[in-house]
Amino acid sequence: MADAESAGLQGIAELDLTRAARRGYPEAVYCAGKSPDQVAAIARALRDAHAAGATTGSALFTRASADHAEAVLRVLPDAVHDEVGRILAWPPRAPEPTGGLVAVLCAGTSDLPVAREAVVTLTYLGRPTELVVDIGVAGLHRVLARQDLIDSARAIVVVAGMDGALASVVAGLAHAPVVAVPTSVGYGAAFEGLAPLLSMLNACAPGVGVVNIDNGYGGGHLAAQIAAPTS
Repeated sequence: MADAESAGLQGIAELDLTRAARRGYPEAVYCAGKSPDQVAAIARALRDAHAAGATTGSALFTRASADHAEAVLRVLPDAVHDEVGRILAWPPRAPEPTGGLVAVLCAGTSDLPVAREAVVTLTYLGRPTELVVDIGVAGLHRVLARQDLIDSARAIVVVAGMDGALASVVAGLAHAPVVAVPTSVGYGAAFEGLAPLLSMLNACAPGVGVVNIDNGYGGGHLAAQIAAPTS
C-alpha cells in the first residue's frame, strides 16, 4: 500500500488491497499478537480504501479477542461479529452463495469456536455452507445419520480435537475432499492439538488434506477454493 503512512499504518502493516482482484479473495487480518490500537488503525485503512473504491469484498478479522472486537466495532460499527468464532467481517453483507455446498462437521461443542471461524470464512468467500455440531465418533450413528449431507457436499471441513478420528471416518464415507482441522481440545496426551494433527496426517482414507491446529480460517478458505464455481 503506497500511502501506508498517510493511512496511519507506517510501522504497523502494509495492506494487500489488490488481493481480491489478483486471487478472487480479499485479505484477512490476523488480530492475535496485534494491539487493539493497531487493529483499529488497520480497520480505518480498510474503511478508507473501500470508500475510495480501492478494494472489494469483505475483510475478515480473525482471532479477535473481546478488546480487538471492540476496537474494530468502534471504527466499523456495522461489522458482523461472531463472538464464538472470534471473527469479524466488514463490509457486513456477504456475497450471494455460489459454487458447491461445503459441509462443516464439528466433532464436539468444545470445537465450535474453530468450526464457527470456518463457517464465517466460507460465508464471506461466497460458498453455501451447512454446519453440524457434536458429530464425533464416540456416537458413530450421528455421523451415519448425516450421510445425505456428506453425499451432497462438494467439500467437507472436519473440525476435531481429542483423537481426531472423525476426519478418517468421514473421508471413508465421502466422495468429496475432506479438509481436516485439528483443534487444541483434549486432555494432556492430546498435546494441545498435536495428537489429532498427527492422526489426521496419518488418515488411512485417501482424500484428506490437513491444515494447522485451530486454523478454522485456513480450513474454510481451502474448502471455499475447492468448492468454487466451475467455468
